[in-house]
Amino acid sequence: MRAFAELMNNRQGRKLDQWITRVQADDLPTLHTFVTGLGQDLDAVVAGLSLRYSSGAVEGHNNKIKMLKRQMFGRANFDLLRKRVLLSARGRS
Repeated sequence: MRAFAELMNNRQGRKLDQWITRVQADDLPTLHTFVTGLGQDLDAVVAGLSLRYSSGAVEGHNNKIKMLKRQMFGRANFDLLRKRVLLSARGRS
């Protein structure tokens, strides 16, 4: 796992195949399951480990909107939810 963390921290996605080969050679069933999951979308994983771009800011906004939606469920109509979302985008809520 430390080697995988090093791949992530140093953006070394090109070395992921080597790491996967080492994991498959070991007797670690939990990591085998993890590697199987990585293999389902390997290109995206390699890109995520290699590129400096991140969708973190977008995901943060999505999370905030979902939180507002949960807070207001059953309490108010769509107009008030819309107003709160717009105000939160301006940093006032």
